[in-house]
Amino acid sequence: MKPTRALALVHDHLVPPDDTTGIDVLEAEWKMEYDVIETLRESGHEVRVLGIHDDLSGIRQVAGEFHPQIVFNLMEAFAGVTTFDQNVVSYLELLRLPYSGCNPRGLILARDKALSKKLLAYHRIPVPEFTVVRVGRKPVLSKRLTFPLIVKSLFFEASAGISQASVVENAEQLAKRVTFIHENLGTAAIVEQFIDGRELYVGVIGNERLEAFPVWEMSFDKMPENRWRIATERVKWSTQYQKRNGIMTAQARLDAAASERIQKVAKRAYRALDLNGYARVDVRMDEEGRAFVLEANPNPNLAYGEDFAESGEVAGVTYEKLLDRILALGLRWEPARTG
Repeated sequence: MKPTRALALVHDHLVPPDDTTGIDVLEAEWKMEYDVIETLRESGHEVRVLGIHDDLSGIRQVAGEFHPQIVFNLMEAFAGVTTFDQNVVSYLELLRLPYSGCNPRGLILARDKALSKKLLAYHRIPVPEFTVVRVGRKPVLSKRLTFPLIVKSLFFEASAGISQASVVENAEQLAKRVTFIHENLGTAAIVEQFIDGRELYVGVIGNERLEAFPVWEMSFDKMPENRWRIATERVKWSTQYQKRNGIMTAQARLDAAASERIQKVAKRAYRALDLNGYARVDVRMDEEGRAFVLEANPNPNLAYGEDFAESGEVAGVTYEKLLDRILALGLRWEPARTG
Protein backbone atom coordinates (compact mmCIF):
# COMPACT_ATOMS: atom_id res chain seq x y z
CA MET A 1 0.00 0.00 0.00
CA LYS A 2 1.00 3.64 -0.34
CA PRO A 3 3.03 5.12 2.53
CA THR A 4 0.83 6.72 5.17
CA ARG A 5 1.25 9.02 8.15
CA ALA A 6 0.32 6.93 11.17
CA LEU A 7 0.05 7.97 14.79
CA ALA A 8 0.81 4.95 16.99
CA LEU A 9 -1.06 5.05 20.31
CA VAL A 10 0.65 2.95 22.99
CA HIS A 11 0.58 2.71 26.76
CA ASP A 12 3.02 5.27 28.17
CA HIS A 13 5.10 2.59 29.92
CA LEU A 14 5.38 0.60 26.67
CA VAL A 15 6.89 3.27 24.41
CA PRO A 16 9.94 1.58 22.85
CA PRO A 17 13.27 3.41 23.34
CA ASP A 18 14.81 5.13 20.33
CA ASP A 19 18.03 3.19 20.85
CA THR A 20 17.73 -0.53 21.63
CA THR A 21 21.49 -1.20 21.70
CA GLY A 22 22.28 -3.75 24.39
CA ILE A 23 18.60 -4.55 25.02
CA ASP A 24 17.11 -7.99 24.44
CA VAL A 25 14.04 -6.89 22.46
CA LEU A 26 12.64 -10.44 22.46
CA GLU A 27 12.21 -10.29 26.25
CA ALA A 28 11.16 -6.63 26.45
CA GLU A 29 7.63 -5.90 27.66
CA TRP A 30 7.27 -3.46 24.77
CA LYS A 31 8.21 -6.03 22.09
CA MET A 32 4.83 -5.84 20.34
CA GLU A 33 4.93 -2.06 20.16
CA TYR A 34 8.51 -2.17 18.86
CA ASP A 35 7.68 -4.81 16.22
CA VAL A 36 4.69 -2.89 14.91
CA ILE A 37 6.30 0.56 14.90
CA GLU A 38 9.63 -0.49 13.37
CA THR A 39 8.00 -2.70 10.74
CA LEU A 40 5.67 0.09 9.68
CA ARG A 41 8.64 2.43 9.34
CA GLU A 42 10.64 -0.14 7.39
CA SER A 43 7.64 -0.48 5.06
CA GLY A 44 7.85 3.24 4.26
CA HIS A 45 5.17 4.62 6.57
CA GLU A 46 5.80 7.76 8.60
CA VAL A 47 5.08 6.88 12.22
CA ARG A 48 4.85 9.10 15.25
CA VAL A 49 4.46 7.45 18.67
CA LEU A 50 2.32 8.82 21.49
CA GLY A 51 2.28 7.28 24.97
CA ILE A 52 -1.07 7.45 26.79
CA HIS A 53 -2.09 6.71 30.38
CA ASP A 54 -5.07 8.69 31.69
CA ASP A 55 -5.19 11.79 29.48
CA LEU A 56 -6.44 11.84 25.89
CA SER A 57 -5.81 15.53 25.22
CA GLY A 58 -2.40 14.77 23.71
CA ILE A 59 -4.08 12.95 20.82
CA ARG A 60 -5.85 16.06 19.65
CA GLN A 61 -2.70 18.15 20.00
CA VAL A 62 -0.45 15.73 18.11
CA ALA A 63 -3.13 15.13 15.46
CA GLY A 64 -3.29 18.90 14.86
CA GLU A 65 0.48 19.05 14.34
CA PHE A 66 1.14 15.73 12.58
CA HIS A 67 -2.11 15.36 10.59
CA PRO A 68 -2.09 11.54 10.64
CA GLN A 69 -4.06 9.68 8.01
CA ILE A 70 -4.74 6.93 10.54
CA VAL A 71 -4.17 6.07 14.19
CA PHE A 72 -2.61 2.65 14.81
CA ASN A 73 -4.31 1.77 18.08
CA LEU A 74 -2.25 -0.42 20.43
CA MET A 75 -4.11 0.57 23.61
CA GLU A 76 -5.61 -2.26 25.66
CA ALA A 77 -6.88 -0.14 28.56
CA PHE A 78 -7.12 3.44 29.76
CA ALA A 79 -5.84 4.56 33.17
CA GLY A 80 -5.25 0.90 33.91
CA VAL A 81 -8.91 -0.05 33.39
CA THR A 82 -9.34 -2.73 30.72
CA THR A 83 -12.99 -1.96 29.96
CA PHE A 84 -12.14 1.68 29.22
CA ASP A 85 -10.34 0.76 25.99
CA GLN A 86 -13.53 1.41 23.99
CA ASN A 87 -13.54 5.01 25.25
CA VAL A 88 -10.19 5.66 23.58
CA VAL A 89 -11.59 4.49 20.25
CA SER A 90 -14.80 6.47 20.79
CA TYR A 91 -12.67 9.58 21.27
CA LEU A 92 -10.89 8.90 17.97
CA GLU A 93 -14.28 8.67 16.26
CA LEU A 94 -15.33 12.00 17.79
CA LEU A 95 -12.16 13.54 16.32
CA ARG A 96 -13.00 11.92 12.96
CA LEU A 97 -9.67 10.09 13.00
CA PRO A 98 -9.53 6.72 11.21
CA TYR A 99 -8.01 4.00 13.40
CA SER A 100 -6.85 0.41 13.24
CA GLY A 101 -8.58 -2.46 14.96
CA CYS A 102 -11.98 -2.89 16.52
CA ASN A 103 -14.82 -0.41 16.92
CA PRO A 104 -16.19 0.63 20.36
CA ARG A 105 -19.36 -1.47 20.09
CA GLY A 106 -17.40 -4.64 19.31
CA LEU A 107 -15.00 -3.97 22.18
CA ILE A 108 -17.88 -3.58 24.63
CA LEU A 109 -19.63 -6.75 23.48
CA ALA A 110 -16.49 -8.89 23.45
CA ARG A 111 -14.97 -7.67 26.74
CA ASP A 112 -17.96 -8.81 28.81
CA LYS A 113 -17.63 -12.61 28.70
CA ALA A 114 -21.20 -13.19 29.87
CA LEU A 115 -22.78 -10.74 27.43
CA SER A 116 -20.77 -12.14 24.54
CA LYS A 117 -21.79 -15.71 25.40
CA LYS A 118 -25.46 -14.71 25.48
CA LEU A 119 -25.14 -13.15 22.03
CA LEU A 120 -23.28 -16.16 20.66
CA ALA A 121 -25.86 -18.56 22.11
CA TYR A 122 -28.64 -16.48 20.52
CA HIS A 123 -26.94 -17.03 17.17
CA ARG A 124 -26.74 -20.77 17.95
CA ILE A 125 -22.99 -20.74 18.29
CA PRO A 126 -21.98 -23.36 20.91
CA VAL A 127 -20.65 -21.89 24.17
CA PRO A 128 -20.07 -23.48 27.59
CA GLU A 129 -22.84 -23.20 30.18
CA PHE A 130 -22.03 -20.42 32.65
CA THR A 131 -23.14 -18.22 35.49
CA VAL A 132 -21.90 -14.86 36.81
CA VAL A 133 -21.09 -14.15 40.45
CA ARG A 134 -21.07 -10.43 41.20
CA VAL A 135 -18.70 -8.95 43.77
CA GLY A 136 -20.03 -9.57 47.27
CA ARG A 137 -22.22 -12.48 46.16
CA LYS A 138 -21.71 -16.21 46.62
CA PRO A 139 -21.92 -18.74 43.79
CA VAL A 140 -25.24 -20.49 43.20
CA LEU A 141 -25.18 -23.20 40.55
CA SER A 142 -28.03 -24.32 38.32
CA LYS A 143 -28.53 -28.00 37.52
CA ARG A 144 -26.97 -27.41 34.11
CA LEU A 145 -23.59 -26.68 35.65
CA THR A 146 -21.62 -29.67 36.91
CA PHE A 147 -18.08 -29.99 38.20
CA PRO A 148 -15.38 -29.50 37.02
CA LEU A 149 -15.89 -25.79 36.39
CA ILE A 150 -13.47 -22.99 35.55
CA VAL A 151 -13.56 -19.59 37.26
CA LYS A 152 -12.33 -16.43 35.51
CA SER A 153 -12.63 -12.67 35.71
CA LEU A 154 -15.68 -11.44 33.81
CA PHE A 155 -13.64 -8.77 32.01
CA PHE A 156 -9.88 -9.37 32.21
CA GLU A 157 -7.93 -10.81 29.28
CA ALA A 158 -4.50 -12.38 28.67
CA SER A 159 -5.28 -15.14 31.20
CA ALA A 160 -5.14 -12.65 34.08
CA GLY A 161 -5.98 -14.43 37.31
CA ILE A 162 -6.06 -17.87 35.70
CA SER A 163 -4.04 -20.66 37.32
CA GLN A 164 -4.35 -24.38 37.93
CA ALA A 165 -6.60 -23.49 40.88
CA SER A 166 -9.06 -21.86 38.46
CA VAL A 167 -10.46 -25.29 37.59
CA VAL A 168 -12.58 -26.34 40.57
CA GLU A 169 -14.02 -29.75 41.41
CA ASN A 170 -16.24 -29.04 44.40
CA ALA A 171 -18.24 -26.31 46.13
CA GLU A 172 -15.45 -25.43 48.56
CA GLN A 173 -12.90 -24.87 45.77
CA LEU A 174 -15.50 -22.89 43.81
CA ALA A 175 -16.24 -20.51 46.68
CA LYS A 176 -12.54 -19.99 47.35
CA ARG A 177 -11.74 -19.19 43.71
CA VAL A 178 -14.66 -16.82 43.28
CA THR A 179 -13.47 -14.94 46.37
CA PHE A 180 -9.97 -14.79 44.86
CA ILE A 181 -11.31 -13.14 41.69
CA HIS A 182 -13.42 -10.66 43.68
CA GLU A 183 -10.64 -9.66 46.07
CA ASN A 184 -7.58 -9.76 43.81
CA LEU A 185 -8.97 -8.56 40.47
CA GLY A 186 -11.90 -6.52 41.75
CA THR A 187 -14.33 -7.81 39.12
CA ALA A 188 -17.28 -10.17 38.96
CA ALA A 189 -16.41 -13.81 38.33
CA ILE A 190 -17.70 -15.92 35.48
CA VAL A 191 -18.07 -19.62 36.27
CA GLU A 192 -18.06 -21.82 33.16
CA GLN A 193 -18.51 -25.48 32.46
CA PHE A 194 -14.96 -26.73 31.96
CA ILE A 195 -14.45 -28.18 28.48
CA ASP A 196 -11.74 -30.80 28.82
CA GLY A 197 -10.07 -31.01 25.44
CA ARG A 198 -7.93 -29.13 22.94
CA GLU A 199 -7.09 -25.41 23.20
CA LEU A 200 -7.58 -23.81 19.77
CA TYR A 201 -7.27 -20.28 18.44
CA VAL A 202 -8.48 -18.78 15.17
CA GLY A 203 -7.24 -15.45 13.84
CA VAL A 204 -9.89 -13.56 11.88
CA ILE A 205 -9.28 -10.39 9.88
CA GLY A 206 -11.61 -8.14 7.93
CA ASN A 207 -14.54 -5.74 8.07
CA GLU A 208 -17.35 -6.95 5.78
CA ARG A 209 -15.34 -9.63 4.02
CA LEU A 210 -13.61 -11.94 6.49
CA GLU A 211 -10.61 -14.26 6.31
CA ALA A 212 -9.95 -16.88 8.97
CA PHE A 213 -6.32 -17.89 9.35
CA PRO A 214 -5.35 -21.55 9.89
CA VAL A 215 -6.50 -23.00 13.21
CA TRP A 216 -3.77 -22.73 15.85
CA GLU A 217 -3.36 -25.01 18.86
CA MET A 218 -1.65 -24.79 22.23
CA SER A 219 -0.10 -28.16 23.11
CA PHE A 220 1.06 -29.39 26.52
CA ASP A 221 3.42 -32.26 25.64
CA LYS A 222 5.29 -32.52 28.97
CA MET A 223 2.54 -31.35 31.30
CA PRO A 224 2.12 -33.83 34.21
CA GLU A 225 -1.05 -35.92 34.07
CA ASN A 226 -2.38 -34.36 37.27
CA ARG A 227 -2.33 -30.83 35.80
CA TRP A 228 -5.13 -29.18 33.83
CA ARG A 229 -4.23 -28.39 30.23
CA ILE A 230 -5.30 -24.76 30.19
CA ALA A 231 -3.76 -21.44 29.21
CA THR A 232 -2.91 -20.09 32.66
CA GLU A 233 -1.16 -16.79 33.27
CA ARG A 234 2.16 -18.63 33.69
CA VAL A 235 1.57 -20.65 30.52
CA LYS A 236 1.02 -17.43 28.55
CA TRP A 237 3.84 -15.30 29.91
CA SER A 238 6.60 -17.47 31.45
CA THR A 239 9.01 -18.76 28.81
CA GLN A 240 10.75 -20.95 31.41
CA TYR A 241 7.45 -22.58 32.39
CA GLN A 242 6.63 -23.14 28.72
CA LYS A 243 9.94 -24.89 28.07
CA ARG A 244 9.73 -27.01 31.22
CA ASN A 245 6.26 -28.32 30.36
CA GLY A 246 6.66 -28.57 26.58
CA ILE A 247 4.04 -25.89 25.99
CA MET A 248 4.01 -24.51 22.47
CA THR A 249 1.61 -23.24 19.84
CA ALA A 250 1.54 -24.30 16.20
CA GLN A 251 -0.91 -25.07 13.44
CA ALA A 252 -3.49 -27.55 14.71
CA ARG A 253 -3.40 -31.07 13.35
CA LEU A 254 -6.99 -31.33 12.18
CA ASP A 255 -8.55 -32.81 9.09
CA ALA A 256 -9.76 -30.36 6.45
CA ALA A 257 -13.43 -30.72 7.41
CA ALA A 258 -12.78 -30.01 11.12
CA SER A 259 -10.55 -27.02 10.32
CA GLU A 260 -13.14 -25.54 8.00
CA ARG A 261 -15.92 -26.07 10.55
CA ILE A 262 -13.96 -24.30 13.30
CA GLN A 263 -12.97 -21.42 11.00
CA LYS A 264 -16.63 -20.93 10.05
CA VAL A 265 -17.66 -20.89 13.72
CA ALA A 266 -14.95 -18.30 14.42
CA LYS A 267 -16.19 -16.05 11.61
CA ARG A 268 -19.79 -16.40 12.82
CA ALA A 269 -18.68 -15.37 16.32
CA TYR A 270 -16.77 -12.40 14.86
CA ARG A 271 -19.90 -11.18 13.06
CA ALA A 272 -22.24 -11.86 15.98
CA LEU A 273 -20.12 -9.63 18.24
CA ASP A 274 -19.91 -6.81 15.68
CA LEU A 275 -16.13 -7.02 15.42
CA ASN A 276 -14.01 -5.48 12.69
CA GLY A 277 -10.32 -5.06 11.92
CA TYR A 278 -8.82 -8.21 13.44
CA ALA A 279 -9.45 -10.56 16.35
CA ARG A 280 -8.57 -13.96 17.80
CA VAL A 281 -11.38 -16.37 18.64
CA ASP A 282 -10.62 -18.89 21.42
CA VAL A 283 -12.18 -22.34 21.09
CA ARG A 284 -12.10 -25.56 23.12
CA MET A 285 -12.78 -28.87 21.35
CA ASP A 286 -13.83 -31.85 23.45
CA GLU A 287 -13.00 -35.52 22.88
CA GLU A 288 -16.12 -35.93 20.73
CA GLY A 289 -14.96 -33.20 18.36
CA ARG A 290 -17.50 -30.62 19.50
CA ALA A 291 -16.16 -27.06 19.36
CA PHE A 292 -17.21 -24.44 21.93
CA VAL A 293 -16.36 -20.75 21.58
CA LEU A 294 -14.89 -19.47 24.84
CA GLU A 295 -14.42 -15.83 23.86
CA ALA A 296 -13.33 -13.46 21.14
CA ASN A 297 -10.37 -11.14 21.66
CA PRO A 298 -10.44 -7.99 19.51
CA ASN A 299 -7.05 -6.39 18.83
CA PRO A 300 -4.98 -9.41 19.98
CA ASN A 301 -1.20 -9.42 20.45
CA LEU A 302 0.37 -8.28 17.16
CA ALA A 303 3.99 -9.04 18.02
CA TYR A 304 6.07 -10.76 15.37
CA GLY A 305 6.25 -14.48 16.13
CA GLU A 306 3.08 -14.53 18.26
CA ASP A 307 0.10 -16.72 17.39
CA PHE A 308 -1.89 -14.22 15.32
CA ALA A 309 1.04 -13.18 13.14
CA GLU A 310 2.34 -16.76 12.87
CA SER A 311 -1.00 -18.12 11.67
CA GLY A 312 -1.09 -15.28 9.14
CA GLU A 313 2.34 -16.32 7.86
CA VAL A 314 1.07 -19.88 7.31
CA ALA A 315 -1.83 -18.38 5.33
CA GLY A 316 0.69 -16.56 3.12
CA VAL A 317 0.37 -13.15 4.80
CA THR A 318 3.80 -11.87 5.80
CA TYR A 319 4.13 -9.70 8.89
CA GLU A 320 4.65 -6.61 6.73
CA LYS A 321 1.55 -7.41 4.67
CA LEU A 322 -0.45 -8.13 7.81
CA LEU A 323 0.22 -4.66 9.25
CA ASP A 324 -0.49 -3.06 5.88
CA ARG A 325 -3.79 -4.92 5.68
CA ILE A 326 -4.75 -3.78 9.18
CA LEU A 327 -3.97 -0.20 8.15
CA ALA A 328 -6.04 -0.54 4.98
CA LEU A 329 -9.00 -1.97 6.91
CA GLY A 330 -8.82 0.94 9.34
CA LEU A 331 -8.76 3.48 6.52
CA ARG A 332 -11.84 1.85 4.95
CA TRP A 333 -13.86 1.50 8.16
CA GLU A 334 -16.77 3.95 8.53
CA PRO A 335 -18.45 4.22 11.95
CA ALA A 336 -22.23 3.83 11.74
CA ARG A 337 -23.94 7.20 11.89
CA THR A 338 -27.62 8.15 12.03
CA GLY A 339 -29.31 11.49 11.55
